[in-house]
Amino acid sequence: MFSNPKKVVDALGVTSGMTIADVGSGSGEYTIALAKAVGHDGRVYAIDVQKDLLARTKEAAAQAGVGIVEIVWGDVEKKGGAGLSDNAVDVSVVANLLFQLEDKKAAIEEVARITRPTGKVAVVDWQDSFGGLGPQPDAVVSAEDVIALFKEQGFKETSRFDAGDHHYGLILQKDL
Repeated sequence: MFSNPKKVVDALGVTSGMTIADVGSGSGEYTIALAKAVGHDGRVYAIDVQKDLLARTKEAAAQAGVGIVEIVWGDVEKKGGAGLSDNAVDVSVVANLLFQLEDKKAAIEEVARITRPTGKVAVVDWQDSFGGLGPQPDAVVSAEDVIALFKEQGFKETSRFDAGDHHYGLILQKDL
């Protein structure tokens, strides 16, 4: 892992009691960091299309003693694919995912659907292809492209944060 989940938690101002979606939760590193931050009064949905990764995340959450993680098998490239209702979460985290997706626009629409009107989204993704590390050059999604795609869904960039040597970090919020 090249990006730091704690930096995302800090940049988002995650507090106890929040409801958060870790969209494309993968290995669960972000899920666990988020669950620790929201405490027992909050909830974290770990959403992924890969069932084996979800099983690992469930086990990691149990080992970390964070019982407020809900495992959701879903495909965010489909409308309703996140398995959550409209406006279900305060915050959505999209980390190391966009470069992997075929239909980025559909995934961002789904993230927008599940994020509350006052909600925020954190996006962490690769800045570039680094000679065998990270995505192929044609799969890299620039921060500017991400901002433009989220703008179509009514979001605006509110800040950027240091997400590691090879990643960018964006905070976007629904523009009321």
